[in-house]
Amino acid sequence: MAPSTGLADRALDLVMALFEAPINAVERLIGRGRMPYVFLAPNLVLFGIFTFLPIGIAIGYAFTGGTDLLISNRPFVGLDNFRTLLTCESYLVPGSCEESLFWTAIWNTLWFVGFNVAATLLVALVTALILNRAIAARGFFRAMFFYPVLLSPVVIGLIWKWFLDRNGLLNAFLQMLGVPPEIFLLDVGWSRFFVVVVSVWFHMGFYTLILLAGLQAIPKDLYEAAAIDAATPSRTLFRITLPLLGPNLLVVLILLMIRSVQIFDEAWVLTNGGGPGTANTFLVQYIYQMAFAGDLRLFGLASAASVLMGLVLLVLTLAQLRLGKKVES
Repeated sequence: MAPSTGLADRALDLVMALFEAPINAVERLIGRGRMPYVFLAPNLVLFGIFTFLPIGIAIGYAFTGGTDLLISNRPFVGLDNFRTLLTCESYLVPGSCEESLFWTAIWNTLWFVGFNVAATLLVALVTALILNRAIAARGFFRAMFFYPVLLSPVVIGLIWKWFLDRNGLLNAFLQMLGVPPEIFLLDVGWSRFFVVVVSVWFHMGFYTLILLAGLQAIPKDLYEAAAIDAATPSRTLFRITLPLLGPNLLVVLILLMIRSVQIFDEAWVLTNGGGPGTANTFLVQYIYQMAFAGDLRLFGLASAASVLMGLVLLVLTLAQLRLGKKVES
């Protein structure tokens, strides 16, 4: 056992020596103060290639027209794509817009953001409050609530699609109760309801974890003092827990809004591409359809829509940073 351990140590020392020589040479060349940038460079290069480069390409496509994929073969059209998207007689009536599907997707997305953010925030908060208490098998329940986050969105969509199908598990249960089967995903109201339900079930574990960390950071002395003063549970919740949980709630709120605006995978699979009709066609789905799923590959229009969505997400991110500083101060 000892000889093999010694051989492994010598091999490790040899490998480290091979790396040490070029690192020392670079340090002598640029100075120790600049060495952190050397170690950051590979990540920065990859980040630039897979993040900033696609953003730049999308912006470039937004100012071009035609259906050709190569940007060098696409004519420059200036702001025409943006004018097409933003030309409306009334923004409240998608049918009056030049690109009606775009505004239908926007209103569907706003509807989803409102309901999904409220429902997920409420469910995650209640779950975190329960899991923060001394209940039996608390570790097991924490793991179970977080488990869906580890699954693929496509898998989530397929599972719930099977569950909600005409011959699925939910209809089988209803038939046992004497209720006729319902085609949930072909009904506008039911399909919208279940898109929110699936999203809440899928993502709430992640936000519960953030809120649970905030709850565990609240000093126990405050609750002991409240108990001595005979404070009611509701008073303790609104005067101690929620105010001190404010920074975590803010982070969850902004992350939820950003994630909700980007809804795509599970909704696309669950509703067969945004159905019934365009009832569940969201903004990212519109971008995908324009660029990849339509008869005409309108990359310019899709890129212009993605740029507009990116600006909205940028505003939300800046709002998070600004509000976060106010809460901390």
